[in-house]
Amino acid sequence: MAVLAIVTSSPPDTEGGHLVIARSLVAAARACGHDARLVVTPDNGIGRQISSYLANWHTDVSEKAGVRVDQVISLRTPSYAVRHSAHVCWLNHTIREYYDLWPRYRSALSRRARVREAARRACVHVVDRWLLTRNVTRVVAQSRTIQERLAQQLNIPSDVLWPPPPPRAYRCDGYGDYVLAISRLTPLKRLDLLLRAMAEPAAQHVRAHIVGEGVSGPTLKKLARSLEIADRVTFLGRIDDDALLSQLGKCRAVCFAPFEEDYGFVTAEAFASGKGVITCSDSGGPVELVRDGETGFVCEPTPVSVAAALARLTDDRGLAERMGTAAAAQAAGMTWPAAMDRLVIV
Repeated sequence: MAVLAIVTSSPPDTEGGHLVIARSLVAAARACGHDARLVVTPDNGIGRQISSYLANWHTDVSEKAGVRVDQVISLRTPSYAVRHSAHVCWLNHTIREYYDLWPRYRSALSRRARVREAARRACVHVVDRWLLTRNVTRVVAQSRTIQERLAQQLNIPSDVLWPPPPPRAYRCDGYGDYVLAISRLTPLKRLDLLLRAMAEPAAQHVRAHIVGEGVSGPTLKKLARSLEIADRVTFLGRIDDDALLSQLGKCRAVCFAPFEEDYGFVTAEAFASGKGVITCSDSGGPVELVRDGETGFVCEPTPVSVAAALARLTDDRGLAERMGTAAAAQAAGMTWPAAMDRLVIV
């Protein structure tokens, strides 16, 4: 048995996928006989990175509740700044605005802000390279997408370990008459692509349930009305775990088509519920899991292409069932005990 500190950084009052993975990791570690504690450290956001890194650097993880910690497993920026002699970083992501999203982020800034943010970006790259090579014993990426970013942007090698579905009572209750989308409602999640696809002639009979909340909520609802599909889209907002499992269990398939997602455990949860996934060729992590034509569809990121996939699954329940069966078999091979074997080094 090892005493583990599972460390992730989070802005105040913010729920994200990394926290779900962190809690799942704690539960899996305990199920394997380890003593695991969750530590949530500060992430003060863009513009206050120095304070975030320093707060993590000064967070004492050598012991918890009077018990010596044998190993740290950190998940995301800047939690990998905590110090421990046995430290595995199972990386979810760095500050994406300073890496793969830099062109998009830079284009929205004023000239003066570009100079300031370019300087911050350069500093963050130096700090991240040092922390992930000197402060961390081993780096494991949560997807090949993250692995490639690390190699290209920081010249840091890493292994890949996909997070299994969070430990929940997944079930398949059939293949209903709606496609399910689960996500924070933000631009990078591209829920507008699903709505625009539903407005295409091929998909004008498709129904969708959208789970999640976020800054894009009002815009998406307005878009649904303007596209005249509001009567076919149900915005459920934030729901509890039981309701989420019910939605997953009853849907026809899941549509998850973000832009360059780090990993996206929505895909793994859909698979565990026996449901195929519609994603896009530029969606990042989900593309690594979805086998086109077998466990879902990998579409071009256009409304026409997504509409064709939506229509095929809506029109052919047997196809949805076959994809769901294959997806469930794939999910069954992704287990938390196997993940713990890869992550625990003491």
